[in-house]
Amino acid sequence: MKSALVVEDIESMAESMTRSLQAVFPDIQVRTAATLASAIQQVNDLLPDIILLDLGLPDGRGSNLLLHRAINEKVWVVITTIFDDDEHLFEALRLGAKGYLLKDDAGDVFNSALAGILEGKPPLSAGIAQRILQTFRPSAQESDLTPREHELLGLVARGYSVQRAAGELGITYNTAASYLKNVYQKLEVNSRAEATRKAIQLGLV
Repeated sequence: MKSALVVEDIESMAESMTRSLQAVFPDIQVRTAATLASAIQQVNDLLPDIILLDLGLPDGRGSNLLLHRAINEKVWVVITTIFDDDEHLFEALRLGAKGYLLKDDAGDVFNSALAGILEGKPPLSAGIAQRILQTFRPSAQESDLTPREHELLGLVARGYSVQRAAGELGITYNTAASYLKNVYQKLEVNSRAEATRKAIQLGLV
């Protein structure tokens, strides 16, 4: 890493991030920008190898910088923000951010995350990494359903009565009713309509 741009409107935070970059990449040249307009100008003047990008800037959303035509896959754009919600996180990742660090992770934790770039590791705050994993992991309730319960849920969601679903699955009415009761408990639903919505979410309908 030879050059960096810190896009941050709080001066003390920009100085802290500059020190972190210099500690991890000793020979790096660091520029700073306090606004989106200034950041765009800095990118136009000299495309940096790494950009630490705040999302809340005085003149616009920091994520708009990710749309700049000059920023390509070789540039490490790492979001540095206080926002830890899904909306900000996944918008930034969809636009091409290669990392997402919370400003609370100052000091050694922040530096260690940046150092991972040298090994090709995306810098992610621990809480952010967990949020990303959770998004693609079935909930405990959903994953608790047995294959038979999945099948029964799919049939009920298609409008089958319990009796008809039992016949389709080759089981007794009482067994099917027991399965359905388990499904309701595991998914924490109380009606066929709620169960149907869950079945749609699970891709069973």
